[in-house]
Amino acid sequence: MSNIDYSNSRLRPRHSAFFYWSPAILWFVAISFFSTDNFSGENTGSILWDIFHGIFPNLTQEQFQPIHFLIRKTAHFTEYGIFAMLLLRGFRSGAITRWRWSWAGSCVLIVAAYALLDEYHQTFTRMRSGSIYDSLIDISGGVTALSLLWFVRRERGS
Repeated sequence: MSNIDYSNSRLRPRHSAFFYWSPAILWFVAISFFSTDNFSGENTGSILWDIFHGIFPNLTQEQFQPIHFLIRKTAHFTEYGIFAMLLLRGFRSGAITRWRWSWAGSCVLIVAAYALLDEYHQTFTRMRSGSIYDSLIDISGGVTALSLLWFVRRERGS
């Protein structure tokens, strides 16, 4: 039995749903791990402080605080942007069609639901707290990534 789909002119190999969805599932697990006390502000702050202070020995804690804040918020934005793109890959599952609004809408709903649940989960950890603002940053990351992907695909005409 061949694993080639001969139903279209591009002769694309067929893959299982697991092939397309496993990156999104693995990233979901990674986000869950990042949401633990291991990645609390106190823990990441001490590691990043050592790195930044090694590069900039005159850096003070007061100067470092906004840098640390920006890095943490950028991480929220980025990790959910990646999650949204991996979800889109799963929904697409090798289809020749590169974009469907229903796929994008489903991605945004999943990103939003998980962002809210993730912040709620953090309220039960010892060193973290939940924040609706972090959820909004997460959702913005997902929407931005999908928007950029849509613009790129639109410009290429595919």
